[in-house]
Amino acid sequence: MNAYLGIDVGTGSARAGVVDESGRLLATAACDLELLRPGDDHAEYRSSGIWEAVGRASREALSLAGSVDIVGIGFDATCSLVVVGSGGVSTAVDPEIDTIAWLDHRAIPDAEAIDATGHDVLRHVGGSVSAEMQMPKLRWLHRTFPDRMREAEFFDLPDWLTFMATGSRTRSVCSAVCKWLYQAERGYAGEGWNPEFLSRIGLETLSRDGFAPIGRQFAPPGTAVGELAPEAAAHLGAPVGTKVSASLIDAYAGALGVLLAGKDADMDGRVSLIAGTSACHIALTQDPVFVPGVWGPYHGALLPGTWALEAGQSAAGALLDRLVEGHAASASAREAAERAGRSLYDRLAERIDRMAGKEGSHRLTERLHVQPDFLGNRAPLADPTRRGAISGLTLSMDEDDLARLYLAGIQALAHGTRQMLDTMRAKGVTVSALVVTGGWRGRLSMSANMPISAACP
Repeated sequence: MNAYLGIDVGTGSARAGVVDESGRLLATAACDLELLRPGDDHAEYRSSGIWEAVGRASREALSLAGSVDIVGIGFDATCSLVVVGSGGVSTAVDPEIDTIAWLDHRAIPDAEAIDATGHDVLRHVGGSVSAEMQMPKLRWLHRTFPDRMREAEFFDLPDWLTFMATGSRTRSVCSAVCKWLYQAERGYAGEGWNPEFLSRIGLETLSRDGFAPIGRQFAPPGTAVGELAPEAAAHLGAPVGTKVSASLIDAYAGALGVLLAGKDADMDGRVSLIAGTSACHIALTQDPVFVPGVWGPYHGALLPGTWALEAGQSAAGALLDRLVEGHAASASAREAAERAGRSLYDRLAERIDRMAGKEGSHRLTERLHVQPDFLGNRAPLADPTRRGAISGLTLSMDEDDLARLYLAGIQALAHGTRQMLDTMRAKGVTVSALVVTGGWRGRLSMSANMPISAACP
């Protein structure tokens, strides 16, 4: 049986899945990642740990799948920044650490300095570059470790995975346009880089040798960029020579699935909500649309001939975790749920139902409100310095209070989503349906009193 191996690297784990040619999922496996948080705004990995987790998840998934012939491999990942030294050997930005996670916010001053240039390329990120993107991180690195960075190469994590698998330095258009300010509409052989912009922000060294440190060649997602090398084949448990495709950002991999779901799917007006540690709201348009505070338009980031817009919330699933786990009743509620063979979130949803009665759950939070920007506001305010707040706290610390706080967090994310959709609509983007997928399923245990509708009013 021919099958495909998909490998996804999220914020907290690496996951592998094996699917047959009809799209039927045959097996999955996962391996946790070690995210290092040594200080405020710090978030880092060891690339060796990421690659080890990828290998363990891949080998286990293939073992569970049984007798299959893997004919293609695809990677997606978060947009973390991997620093690679001369000859492909990892180089540490801190001792033994060579990967800066997407949620690392140490480069906020660098993002502000880039914004201050007012350069025209910033139109493609809603007018303001995010510290979660790579140019601010690269500027921070070059200011902090100038000697180490002169000979280094820099990869978005999805591209680094294909590099490790094949040895190919061809980068994905997806990562390049979304996180590196590459303008793919100008070409795939380096024409999309703007050397004048790089010089203006203090990164002229990245233009050396035809932009070798950041990529000379790019490919649309899904295009084969190489074949699985022998060492990588042994590590992943897949056949030598298997075709490996250009990668995707993890949220865009999710968007590809939900926007194209169903035979003859009409993408017009559909917005994907990719619900993970953060949330991404991705829409496709036939023509470029510029929306203040919303990333994009990105040419060819998902499908050739289309433009992508990306809004989002920096803390989404992480927000719900923070609210629930930080409550005094969380531990006892979780223990009670586990004894009953349920998830904590199922238990909280049932309690909300009972508390709401016939009046509806919205009544439960009339005096309790969450301002959800615990990790800044990604869109449409584009302010990474914002912080969250909870208004309406009482002295109660019981499970009813926990359930109300959980509900208020969900409502806060919903209001933030509405704000982003309204901002896109105001610039002419059609929004008729919101299609949701991702890792919130365990957190959003919705009941009849908390419906999710595909239709957007």
